[in-house]
Amino acid sequence: GVSPDERWVSLVQKHSNADDDLFLADLDGDGALTHITPHEGQRSHRFFGFTPDSTEVWIGSDEGEEFMAAFSVDLDTLASTKEVAADWDVWFVNFSETGRWRVAGVNADAVTEVTVTDTTTGEALEMPANLPEGEVYGVRLSRDESMMSFFVDSDTAPPNLWVAPTGGGTATRLTDTLNPDIDPADLVEGQVVRYESFDGLEIPAILYVPKDASAEAPVPAVVFVHGGPGGQSRKGWGPMTQHLVNNGYAVLAVNNRGSSGYGRTFFHMDDLKHGDVDLQDCIWGRTYLDSLPAVDGSRVGIMGGSYGGYMVAAALAFAPEAFEVGIDIFGVTNWVRTLESIPPWWEAYREGLYAELGNPATDKERLTAISPLFHAENIERPLLVVQGANDPRVLQVESDELVEAVRASGVPVEYVVFDDEGHGFRKRVNRIEASEAYLQFLDTYLRAMP
Repeated sequence: GVSPDERWVSLVQKHSNADDDLFLADLDGDGALTHITPHEGQRSHRFFGFTPDSTEVWIGSDEGEEFMAAFSVDLDTLASTKEVAADWDVWFVNFSETGRWRVAGVNADAVTEVTVTDTTTGEALEMPANLPEGEVYGVRLSRDESMMSFFVDSDTAPPNLWVAPTGGGTATRLTDTLNPDIDPADLVEGQVVRYESFDGLEIPAILYVPKDASAEAPVPAVVFVHGGPGGQSRKGWGPMTQHLVNNGYAVLAVNNRGSSGYGRTFFHMDDLKHGDVDLQDCIWGRTYLDSLPAVDGSRVGIMGGSYGGYMVAAALAFAPEAFEVGIDIFGVTNWVRTLESIPPWWEAYREGLYAELGNPATDKERLTAISPLFHAENIERPLLVVQGANDPRVLQVESDELVEAVRASGVPVEYVVFDDEGHGFRKRVNRIEASEAYLQFLDTYLRAMP
């Protein structure tokens, strides 16, 4: 980051996934780096940004904290002051053009809670009473600071742009982004739930259940695993999820140990234990679904993308009977090759990935043991694999080899390759095609089970 007066530059030096340092360079001086986060042990930090008058830089730190708190650092004295803290991670802090208004966001149990504070009084701005239920984000103040704009989205509505006066009053919605062919009454609100894993650890998750599901008419279900490792499934607009739920599938989006948003301890519980404790958290998600009267416990699949795709393949390879089907969306299948082929633009994060997953030069035996590709003969349940031909992170050869190996065992495998995609989807038409493929696969191999 660069300060508004263009004097200061902020830099991050990453040592591992649990430890880093922040530095400032004074461009009016000799450019030498000043270390502003001296600490003992392992601590994580982040830059939030400079104040408009270039007198302070705001940073995040979990020094002495379980969660990330926001600190101001005086650029003259380098003295730091804790400014914003909660029993959740502070995600961002930014300021209006004059610095009068401070906008802070806290990741509170998978929902961003935004506070707009008048720095001259210390009082929080009361948000308009006519706003719909949902997550507020992207707050920006007009140049004269009489108005603010922001987005609101929810499980049942895509993001819409709103404006409101800062002096209080009624908010005005400027956009209506929901497809007019969709009836909002058909969409489902997710419920934040928690369930016990194999060792008694409480696992947070978000549960979506079709409106017509009941004990008399239970529905099949899917355990969904987010990417990362270290990502988080959050509440908010999710077309893929709503598509599945609207077509009769319950969805449990698990935040297995190692997910972000639940504290430093929880985040690091899966370090060097992938394909083991985190996989068990997903399997016990299925156990939780089995306990719900509205879910057909005999028809539960698992799906996920990127690291979540790895968890799908791992579940089918290392716990072959845990799920009836799996949908692997550009998932890692060979950790040795993936970590050995880290692209140059990931170089700064190489040590972080090694701390999280292992170094292929020294941990090759363990990485081979947790890579589903080397255990594909164990997979006996139907599998759908989705892959981008231009993926620089999960090379297509990984999916090619997994599909070939599973097909050799006579197991039903469907394979969809998008020639014009990389790691994830960038084109709407491809998102739609993939979502239809998920539904068709589930209808064929999960719903239609004898």
